[in-house]
Amino acid sequence: MILVFSLYCCCFAQFYEEERDALYALKHTFEDPSLNDNWNGLQCYRNTSFWDGIQCINGRVTAILLESRNLSGKLSADAFAVFSELVSLSFRNNSISGFIMDFISNQNLKDINLSNNMLIGPIPTSLLALNFLESLQLQDNYLTGTIPPFNQPSLTVLNVSNNQLSGPIPGTPTLRSIGASAYYNNSLSMCDSSNSGTCYYTSSPSESKKKSIATIFLVFDVIGLIAVILLLILYCKKSRKLKKLIQTHHLSEKDHEEELELEAAAGAGGSSCYKNESSIIIQTDEENNNNKRVFEKQEKGNLIFMGDIEGAGFDMNDLLRASAEGLGKGLFGSSYKATLEGRAAVVVKRLRDLKPLSNEDFTRLLQMIADQKHPNLLPLVAYYYSKDEKLLVYKYAKHGNLFDRLHGGRGTRERILFRWSSRLSVVRGVARALEYLHHNASSSQWPIPHGNLKLSNILLDENDTVVVSDYGLTSLIAIPVAAQRMVAYKSPEYHNSKRVSSKSDVWTYGCLLLEILTGRLSVHSAPPGINGVDLCSWVHRAVREEWTAEIFDMEISVQRSAAAGMLKVLQVAMRCCDKNPEKRPEMTEIVRELDSIKGVESDEDDELSMDQSLTDESFSTNASSLMLVGADRKSW
Repeated sequence: MILVFSLYCCCFAQFYEEERDALYALKHTFEDPSLNDNWNGLQCYRNTSFWDGIQCINGRVTAILLESRNLSGKLSADAFAVFSELVSLSFRNNSISGFIMDFISNQNLKDINLSNNMLIGPIPTSLLALNFLESLQLQDNYLTGTIPPFNQPSLTVLNVSNNQLSGPIPGTPTLRSIGASAYYNNSLSMCDSSNSGTCYYTSSPSESKKKSIATIFLVFDVIGLIAVILLLILYCKKSRKLKKLIQTHHLSEKDHEEELELEAAAGAGGSSCYKNESSIIIQTDEENNNNKRVFEKQEKGNLIFMGDIEGAGFDMNDLLRASAEGLGKGLFGSSYKATLEGRAAVVVKRLRDLKPLSNEDFTRLLQMIADQKHPNLLPLVAYYYSKDEKLLVYKYAKHGNLFDRLHGGRGTRERILFRWSSRLSVVRGVARALEYLHHNASSSQWPIPHGNLKLSNILLDENDTVVVSDYGLTSLIAIPVAAQRMVAYKSPEYHNSKRVSSKSDVWTYGCLLLEILTGRLSVHSAPPGINGVDLCSWVHRAVREEWTAEIFDMEISVQRSAAAGMLKVLQVAMRCCDKNPEKRPEMTEIVRELDSIKGVESDEDDELSMDQSLTDESFSTNASSLMLVGADRKSW
């Protein structure tokens, strides 16, 4: 029995390796940036695949679905020979060239879709041997020759239209059951022996002429429709511009009248107390710049500055006159970059979905946030409070956020590589900021000191110093809203017991470490509409299967001397992601461990070729320590 089991394991491992090598061959043929980034590591784990377009059952590839990806290249005839369990194959809407592949080894195939490509040559007769074939779609290619005599009872969907096929259509029951549209736009004929030898043709001169005339009319209709739409757009733009000119004229007259009243009061020797009346409303100033915004005056109030903050000294009037650029819409509201005349730029965050707070409560909570002073925390410069508008003003971080630094520009020449020394500096800075928040007396009143730690809330200033933003805002947000939007509420303990704590911050920090190490898009950082990966579960499986080297991002895995440090940070991340909050380390311990990691002397001199680094013994030698970290964690 043991011998049989051993033989089975050996055979399974051999199939797994062969399928992985075949998929790597496909990746090298296509040279697609998204596949190059994603097709790494485990291609199958039981009934799950982490590779785009790949589906698995029992660790074997059962479907390859790469549709509408602009893939190009010429596949070899035996490209899919090793995929004996393949059921579905689709390369629809690409630019793949060459001949149709040989499917004699894929006896389980049910669905083949190679439509809308650049395939040439005949339809291979090997398709006749696929007894379970249900759908074959080859339309919109450049295929030539005749149609093989398909007669599988299972084949119910067939389409070879818009090719260059010729000759008679075989009279098999299967092909006769297919509608005439499946053969359209070829030089094919089908003769009905039961009806005096009548033949039906898939194209004729008269049909082509009718099609050409219909196409001409359709083109003229489309051109006419486009012209009407353009005229409407032009009219709307002119109308909008005229309305804004009138509005600007009225506002200018109103401001001029206020200035005359103030000058008259001053000239009479009297005193005048001018109160700024404003809440911030953003609108487009098309006459200056499409990317700028102007602030209009509406209600009473003024900016309240938080202590001795660098960059203070401007008032609400300065902010009203500033041009603004939209930076994005976050969980707590929209943010804008306000450029002040003669001063450094600031960020204005318009808060929304707050719990009911009086002016006194709002001020008290913001003072607690402003009391958090650390080199790795983004300081709160000022705030504004009114019934309908609540604003926070922060210093502007010139070099953007960590999400754009890690994920932006992948696969392009403009991307600046994010090497290990820079990533290690980032994770240290974030850890120090969290350590301060967790042990500062003022922030101890918050249930979770940060609560929404993710890449977009980690900023880089003009010196590339890491500064963490959006800390302490959990005290302003209603719990039902926070539970829907904040990362800490995605932690295992909230799912199990509806409780969060400072250890929830540790869990989010572990998720952030995994995203920085792997370069993969986390489910917690992914923008709306984009699917991310549950990195905690994926990394644990990869370590258990001893694919440790495949975990790390290509940009850092090519650095030999960084391997030991990367593994240590991975150990820290796995401990932070433990499902039991009590087993997670404190931030002070994490800071101490990260500080003990030696950096690399030079990123440029340390780079190796991809193949050398990924098989480097430094990974496999230390992988056993990672296995010990995750060995007793059945709750993953």
